[in-house]
Amino acid sequence: MQTPDQATPASRLSQLRSAMRAQHIDACIVPSADPHLSEYLPARWQGREWLSGFTGSVGTLVVTQDFAGVWTDGRYWEQAEEELAGSGIVLKKIPSGASVLYIDWLGETMRPGQTVAVDGAVLGLANARLLQQALGAHVTLRTDTDVLQAVWPDRPAMPAAPVVEHAAAYPSLSRMEKLAALRAGMTAHGASHHVISTLDDIAWLFNLRGADVNYNPVFLAHALVGPERATLFVADGKVPAALRATLESEGVDVAAYDRAAAALAALPTGATLLLDPRRMTFGTRQAVAEGVQVVEAINPTTLAKSRKTDAEAAHVRAAMEQDGAALCEFFSWLDATLADPQRAPLTEIGVDEHLTAARARRAHFVSPSFGTIAGFNAHGAIMHYHAHADSAATIAGDGLLLIDSGGQYWGGTTDITRVVPVGTITAEHKRDFTLVLRSMIALSRAQFPRGVKSPMLDAIARAPLWAEGIDFGHGTGHGVGFFLNVHEGPQSISQSAMPEPQTAMEIGMITSIEPGIYRPGQWGIRIENLVLNVPAETTPFGEFLRFETLTLCPIDTRCVERSLLRDDEAAWLNDYHATVRARLAPHLSGDTLAWLEQRTGAI
Repeated sequence: MQTPDQATPASRLSQLRSAMRAQHIDACIVPSADPHLSEYLPARWQGREWLSGFTGSVGTLVVTQDFAGVWTDGRYWEQAEEELAGSGIVLKKIPSGASVLYIDWLGETMRPGQTVAVDGAVLGLANARLLQQALGAHVTLRTDTDVLQAVWPDRPAMPAAPVVEHAAAYPSLSRMEKLAALRAGMTAHGASHHVISTLDDIAWLFNLRGADVNYNPVFLAHALVGPERATLFVADGKVPAALRATLESEGVDVAAYDRAAAALAALPTGATLLLDPRRMTFGTRQAVAEGVQVVEAINPTTLAKSRKTDAEAAHVRAAMEQDGAALCEFFSWLDATLADPQRAPLTEIGVDEHLTAARARRAHFVSPSFGTIAGFNAHGAIMHYHAHADSAATIAGDGLLLIDSGGQYWGGTTDITRVVPVGTITAEHKRDFTLVLRSMIALSRAQFPRGVKSPMLDAIARAPLWAEGIDFGHGTGHGVGFFLNVHEGPQSISQSAMPEPQTAMEIGMITSIEPGIYRPGQWGIRIENLVLNVPAETTPFGEFLRFETLTLCPIDTRCVERSLLRDDEAAWLNDYHATVRARLAPHLSGDTLAWLEQRTGAI
């Protein structure tokens, strides 16, 4: 157990530096990563947060004997400045699309004969190659040590939640069908074997789910798929005996989690292994036997799971109705609460608690899909704000409350952002809100060629803001899983993403649309819906797609400045609200139904 003076970032960095000196390490890299390159990490691998005190989900800590810095992007700058204050750790701001700037810094800073250390088990293979190139031949890169082990006495153990079946009613394809399709993809690459480490790919492929990672229904595992059988490497005791027997009868063997490296080392000479260098750690790659030929390409499962079937889309629509009903119940309660002069104080944390409770009452709800962002006024301008007991704002007075939240349901994953007025709002509030709404509508209405690279759509959403000299520092949209990760690829509607072949927009993909305006110290506005790629029309110029809006929840028209909306934009909003009313009304009654009817009235 640590004493109080050992529990500060400064004291932890001092211990780390002592361990570095003992091992002759000049610089230590602590990425936000686990052996699966997950976005949300099990507690065991949250070393960057433990050392620095910075709680954002993205960031890389670099420590030398006389410097410590966290590199993170614009979504977290304000948060990082607050959390790193007084720690002796410098915030290094990453401009959009420059996530490896820490590698450039090390390349410029390190001197011949020095040593840089990073745990190869959590270092992405693509980043490892960039790091080796930047350091050159005269700086040693050590990947065989986990320095955290020497300084983190209470390091959490591996998660132990059980693995469960994704209920048979939901997946459109069986495990055996998915494995057959995967092997066809392997054959197309000339591969006899395929290694997968990304948890959402594994959960999707085997129709299994877990609870090892907060908000994402996945479990820690590696998978090795061969010509006849597949092996799932998962910690002992996590797969119940009956499920294990079922898996084995379907050609899937279960082995210990820590045996994955040995299995890769034991691949026969002459085998050809398919791996995805962007979804694989350096340590896992190093385990592959030397006599094995390696083919590098995107995991076939990453492409397959992004394209939801018609049956899966139907499940998602049903989940959206449950989620929308929960949101209506919550927002109806919120309006009534804020209008009550005798009410008890309501904080941002209270908002989160009541919203999660509303979702928990709906059918087939499992958990939130990420930590709720409830930011009032200035806190809404912090893009990934998370309220803490000592800093949560009370919802009182005048201003805007931004709420970004989502749910995991057996039939789908949701993610939605809405902004509501508190007290009296200004003309400036309404102007910003209406501009964001126009941006969201612009992309929601878009028609585009099938196969267009998703980053190319980003400018459609930004154009109404750019016309007013405004921009936002995050992507416009991310892929969303099917009762899986709330952020998934390969598509990304972002100006910082590369328009590569795998980012092509295909039928069945679910993506968010979430433009915003953020005025630091004042307010933040983001409006977010999830949309589904569906066929639009086929013309002499090819096949075109459009978006079907999946999210069902009123957009607060009290924040809209009608004079700034074109008639066709107002018509889109009215049509959307008519759909929301028709789809959600059967799930509601009483005051909540009356609230829905009021909030979906035409403007």
